[in-house]
Order: sequence, then C-alpha cells, then structure tokens
Amino acid sequence: MIRIKCCGMTRVEDAVLAAELGADALGLIFTARSRRRVDIGQARAIVRALPPMVTSVALFMDQDAAFVDEVIAAVQPALLQFHGVERDDWCAQFGRPYLKAIAMGEGGDALPRLRAYPGAAGLVLDGHGLGEAGGSGKAFDWSLMPRDLRQPLILAGGLHPGNVAEAIRVARPWGVDVSSGIESAPGIKDPARLAAFIGAARAADANRRDV
Repeated sequence: MIRIKCCGMTRVEDAVLAAELGADALGLIFTARSRRRVDIGQARAIVRALPPMVTSVALFMDQDAAFVDEVIAAVQPALLQFHGVERDDWCAQFGRPYLKAIAMGEGGDALPRLRAYPGAAGLVLDGHGLGEAGGSGKAFDWSLMPRDLRQPLILAGGLHPGNVAEAIRVARPWGVDVSSGIESAPGIKDPARLAAFIGAARAADANRRDV
C-alpha cells in the first residue's frame, strides 16, 4: 500500500486532521530557508498530539550537527530527512533512520546522486533544483523514476489532488510527499484539499493493485 507523507506542518490541528484522514507520516521543517519552518516548541506540540503509528519526520538542510542533535533530543522525531548536500556518512551519524531528498530539477543528470546514499532508509525525489529548498511546487519528469534501486522511493514536487493519481500511475512510487499542494497558504493546510489528496492517492493505489 502506498505511503502518504504530508509535509510542512506548522499547526497541531492540521497535523491531527492529516493523521485522522490517513496520512502515514508528517514532516516538520527546521531549515530557516523554508516558509514552513517550525521552532522546537511548535514541533514538540505537534509530535505530542499525534496518534500512535503516525511517523514524525524532522527536515534539515545543511545545518550544524549540534542543531540536529538539539532537535532530536527535544522533539524525538521518528525519522530525519536531509535536503542539502549532506553526505551519506554525515546523515548517518545521528543514529536514526533518515530519508535523503534528491533534487530532480536537472532531470536525468540528477540520477547518479540517487546512488550516493546507500545508508538512507528511503529517497525523496523532489522537483526542485540542486541547492534549492523543497516545497517549491515544481514537478519533474515522473518517467525518470528508477526501478532498480533497493531503497523505497518517495515522489515529491508539484503534487496536488488533481495529479496525484496520474503521478502514482506513471512513477509507481513507494510513497508520495505533498506540501504546497494541500495548502491555502504556506504552512496552513486546507482541510478539503488535504482530504482530496489522501482520498485520490488511496484510490489510485487501490486501482494499481487491482490491475
């Protein structure tokens, strides 16, 4: 069954609703470059409000190891996610499973980077360019999704309720990751769009498995 991650959570009520609607994971962004950044207090409140078996993910981008350690100690996220030029061994030093975002804005030229993170629990293929922050709402060519990697691949970038079914059909990802496509404003999730996205993703996955 496809996994659904809703990213850029800034409010407890949005996180709780996403969990109730069936999201598997929720992303909390700590990089100052994002309009969806949360502080440690916000993040702790969100994580504490989550029901069991919903995964919290803390996102970083080229930040100091000391800050990552501080967030881990205070928030206790289940997963880490790195969006910058962090190396595999650097990401692994924290002793927690991690996802590595791969900027797919360069198209096929980005594919070699997918093999540079053998320690990652999964790879997030996002539509932004190298060096740019995620959450840009940019899509990439879904047909570039590789089929021969052992790690789970999570599709991100430009997804919304109107195209997630087609994205799942073409890319056949292990999971999908959405942020701006379910918002009324940066960091503010729209309940109707959130419900529509999760419903469309689940329906598309069911159709895929029935074929």
